[in-house]
Amino acid sequence: MGNPVASLVRSYQRWISPFLPPSCRFTPTCSEYVRISFLNYPFHRAFFRSVKRILKCHPFHPGGFDPP
Repeated sequence: MGNPVASLVRSYQRWISPFLPPSCRFTPTCSEYVRISFLNYPFHRAFFRSVKRILKCHPFHPGGFDPP
């Protein structure tokens, strides 16, 4: 069985995200960044990386390429 947080994010990407307008200013998207972080880092590190990324997602940040 895979990482439960990554599985939850993947479910969001598959069942909820397609019905929302595209709004992420980053590549990869914030949800993909969170999923990859939880697959590649220990929980505490992935959690803080995810929070940091989500806090950067606002109209005043230019966005762009931001790999996990």
